[in-house]
Amino acid sequence: MFLNFIDELRSAGIPASLKEHLVLLEALDKDVIEQTPEAFYYLSRATFVKDEGLLDRFDQVFRKVFEGIFSDYGQQPVEIPEDWLKKLAERYFSAEEMEAVKALGSWDKIMETLKKRLEEQEKRHQGGNKWIGTNGTSPFGHSGYNPEGVRIGGEGKQGRAIKVWEKREFANLDNTRELGTRNIKVALRRLRRFAREGAAEELDLDATIAGTAKQGWLDVVMRPERHNAVKVLLFLDVGGSMDPFIRLIEDLFSAATAEFKNMEFFYFHNCLYEGVWKDNRRRWSQRTPTWDILHKYGHDYKVIFVGDAAMSPYEISHPGGSVEHMNEEAGTVWLNRVVQTYPATVWLNPSPERQWGYSGSTRMIREIMGGAMYPLTLDGLDSAMRELTRKKG
Repeated sequence: MFLNFIDELRSAGIPASLKEHLVLLEALDKDVIEQTPEAFYYLSRATFVKDEGLLDRFDQVFRKVFEGIFSDYGQQPVEIPEDWLKKLAERYFSAEEMEAVKALGSWDKIMETLKKRLEEQEKRHQGGNKWIGTNGTSPFGHSGYNPEGVRIGGEGKQGRAIKVWEKREFANLDNTRELGTRNIKVALRRLRRFAREGAAEELDLDATIAGTAKQGWLDVVMRPERHNAVKVLLFLDVGGSMDPFIRLIEDLFSAATAEFKNMEFFYFHNCLYEGVWKDNRRRWSQRTPTWDILHKYGHDYKVIFVGDAAMSPYEISHPGGSVEHMNEEAGTVWLNRVVQTYPATVWLNPSPERQWGYSGSTRMIREIMGGAMYPLTLDGLDSAMRELTRKKG
């Protein structure tokens, strides 16, 4: 099985040498980990994966080879009874029915009412307008309709939920996606500041000719290679409404990885809060405090947010507005901190620009960015890179 594992890793483009294979076997022989699938997964990943961009491909290979013992880790448990949330039937709501359903009111009112429902409800409900259930007009549940509510389980249908209570699973982006990356690379190259860094490994032809002519013998002169010295922080929205754009974002991620040698990337969901992460499988246990980023990376970094900006406005404006956790400070507080720390900040939006005006959250984020929101098209990328070049960090 292990030899097949090596072959599959190599087939997926992940360098897997005999030396690494022996290191893995030695570690297993010396019992350096617990005898669990989870421990073996992280040991083998640490052994074979040297590039974060290969994490997703490693996960796919691991799942394929060890099918049956692999499971997802790092997710918070879901405590809502599953039998309450089983979808029995789809319900179609007419425009008249939707118009008749009124929102409860403020954010505080919605969350207070949910708390009472959880305390009072004793059984599963379907098709009603009050209790937590399915296919109804209650503000709590899924597969129904309400102008503002808390989706508990199920899939998003109307895109109106102000909070989502469910287990979320996101995949890491793959920086080897090449389809469409060539033109994206050309657009990203507008954000350049070349400098010669590192060891002298490149032939300096002019200096070699001049030195040879002066000395009378071959005088080979070497110099460091030229690299794009621009430093970039890339924040990527993943999951939920971003799923339809996954291939486009992978193209961008792949191109940015190739073009910017001084780049750090982090994931977030919907809006920036107090923590971000590098690995979506460990997003709950291995998070990076946003404060640490603001203090670690200098003001000269260029910041690029990538997200559709489509969410409940409460996720931006209210403490506790996150669909996944109770954030102590509103998303707008954290976004403003980034903009104030990094003057060169833009937001790339994969949604069609003609739709932005219909989304209150998109208008809010665009205002926080000082208008620096651009569509994730070649023209939009070109304009965003020009904006980042114009702004001095």
